[in-house]
Amino acid sequence: MIKPLLMIALALLALAITGSMYRLLKGPSIPDRIAALDMIGVLILSMVAIIGLLLGTRAYYDLILVIGIVTFVGTTAFARYIERGGVFDVGDDKDS
Repeated sequence: MIKPLLMIALALLALAITGSMYRLLKGPSIPDRIAALDMIGVLILSMVAIIGLLLGTRAYYDLILVIGIVTFVGTTAFARYIERGGVFDVGDDKDS
C-alpha cells in the first residue's frame, strides 16, 4: 500500500525538480536562481529519503546528512557572494 504512494511522491518530486531547473536556468535575477538551487538540493534530499524508505535500508542516512550540509553551505556562500561581492573576507593589509 505504501509503495505506490512513495512512487507517486518520487514522480512529483521529479516534476518539482524540473520546474526548479527552469527557474535556475531562466531566473530573472541571481537571488531567484540561488533559491531554485537551494530548492533542488532539498528536493534531491527528499528523493534520497524516499528511496531509502522504498529499499528499507538506513544506509542513505549519511548521504542525506551530507546533501543537507552541502546545500546549506552552498546557499550561504552564494548569498554572501551576492551581498559582499566575494565569499572570503579579505581585510586591509595594515600589518605590512
